[in-house]
Amino acid sequence: FVPEAASETPRLGSICFHPSLLPLHRGPSAVNWPIIMGATRSGFSWFYPSDGLDEGDSLLQWECDLGPDDTVIDLYFKKIYPAAVDSVLEVCDLFRTENPPHIVPDEAQATYERRCTKKHAHVDWNKPVGQVYNLIRGTNPAPGAWTTHQGAELSVFDSARVAGDGVSGRVVDISDDGVAVQCVGGRILLKRVRPAGEAKMPANEWAVSAGLSVGDTLGT
Repeated sequence: FVPEAASETPRLGSICFHPSLLPLHRGPSAVNWPIIMGATRSGFSWFYPSDGLDEGDSLLQWECDLGPDDTVIDLYFKKIYPAAVDSVLEVCDLFRTENPPHIVPDEAQATYERRCTKKHAHVDWNKPVGQVYNLIRGTNPAPGAWTTHQGAELSVFDSARVAGDGVSGRVVDISDDGVAVQCVGGRILLKRVRPAGEAKMPANEWAVSAGLSVGDTLGT
């Protein structure tokens, strides 16, 4: 959202940048939510701001693959941000033409999501493994997925999805690769975590320091 007084001050008008394929994922956490929702495509939009939240015709859009293991770091810092920087001169050239492009959004496809915060990043080990994995990816590095162990908070960052059955929330393996925790239909291998008040560390190191054992339950 840009106030009308500000958007109309420049002689040629204003354009804004948004890290999604508008009108999808309007709102302040447009990089987090596509990953959390399991999307396979993302991108960015340069658009003419109107009075609504991230509303207005687009001048230019760029699309990219959203891989099954991509995190916020991968999507934004390795894909969207470099491409957006490279597009600035093209955007300026388009904007200065007599008839710059106006890509009219299909409002029937529009979505709005709220800011992704800690309350959205709580891990529920009783959910399908794909949903849990997407949540961890979509909140890495911020706001950071989290769970608990014996009442102490544990933030979860790097992870992997692996096969296996068992009781949800149960620690099923501890190895040099990390800590495997059961979900519905598969397991999450925790690779890097952060105990409350401490720095990020390999999950197997945390397991030793916390006295974690196979059979323990996370989320308690």
